[in-house]
Amino acid sequence: MTAITCVDDLRDIARKRTPRMFFDYCESGSWSESTLHANEADLQAIKFRQRVAIDVDERSTSAKMLGDDVTMPVALAPTGLTGMQHADGEILAAQAAEEFGVPFTLSTMSICSIEDVAENTTKPFWFQLYVMRDRKFVHRLIERARVAGCSALVITVDLQIMGQRHRDVKNGLSAPPKPTLANLVNLATKPGWCLKMLGTRRRYFGNVVGHVDGIEDMSSLAQWTAGQFDPTLSWDDVRELRRLWDGKVIIKGVMDAEDAAKAIDVGADAIIVSNHGGRQLDGAPSSIAALPQIVDMVGGRCEVWMDGGIRSGQDVLRALALGADGTMIGRAFLYGLAAGGKTGVQQVLQIIQKELDLTMAFCGRRTLGEVDRDILLPKSG
Repeated sequence: MTAITCVDDLRDIARKRTPRMFFDYCESGSWSESTLHANEADLQAIKFRQRVAIDVDERSTSAKMLGDDVTMPVALAPTGLTGMQHADGEILAAQAAEEFGVPFTLSTMSICSIEDVAENTTKPFWFQLYVMRDRKFVHRLIERARVAGCSALVITVDLQIMGQRHRDVKNGLSAPPKPTLANLVNLATKPGWCLKMLGTRRRYFGNVVGHVDGIEDMSSLAQWTAGQFDPTLSWDDVRELRRLWDGKVIIKGVMDAEDAAKAIDVGADAIIVSNHGGRQLDGAPSSIAALPQIVDMVGGRCEVWMDGGIRSGQDVLRALALGADGTMIGRAFLYGLAAGGKTGVQQVLQIIQKELDLTMAFCGRRTLGEVDRDILLPKSG
């Protein structure tokens, strides 16, 4: 068997093991996918200054996120349908993150419920909230997260309306897959995935089914979700949600300095610079391009994290050098999960930490506290 040395190796395995519609769901961006590709390309365009003859013995990648010690400043981002990449996917990813020492964030649109993850982990995790039109349901989600011991609420503000993802439309994305001829043919080539799915009861959106009046099956759920994302969402709504949650609040989906200022005004403890992985406004800048301006505006008043395009420890270091206090990974850990379950997620984290550690050394740094823009080459031209 070929050795796994990078996240792309796990991506290749994931493609072979995961049904097309769920692999494409993980991979796709909106419209032409220009922002999706820019997230990665703009990170790769940032070059390091290689330094020599500097003592880089006894290095550490440890840091803090929201005051908590972490093995490295990388959290698992909230990703919908994680339990369709691999059976019980949210539980396995949360366990891998807990054992490695980094935060895990559960999506509102997860397959495993808040209670499922809480029952199968021993440390607090974060809960990501989509603000639906049904505010009573939203308030119940917040209460469930509180009862489950979640230590932070991640409010996503960039999904008031859904960006069109062509691959999802063409694949007829649903959870579980609809028994069409094309799906059945594709599933026949993924026997391992099918066997694992048959062995779990978790095949629906666990935070929704059974928790909303009238939502008992997938046909009614699809109709409900289509009308539930709320285009009326305002900063006043976010302020009210902040008031309802007595723990840490993270605002996810900020791409503009003016919006970052508003996030601070409503009481954010952290802001995530994110274009939703290139899945919303195609033609928006990459997350890494938006990061420096937001960092400068925030001026240390809250933590600033970044997601979008991070596939390696080098990408993590690039973000930190440009002022991020932390980062999040979505697709990268999903590749590991789809390829190898909990072990695959652990491999992704190990790979990223090793790449982060080695790149720090090549740049002449022993701790993340020593990392700044001086480790990067100035842009040419």
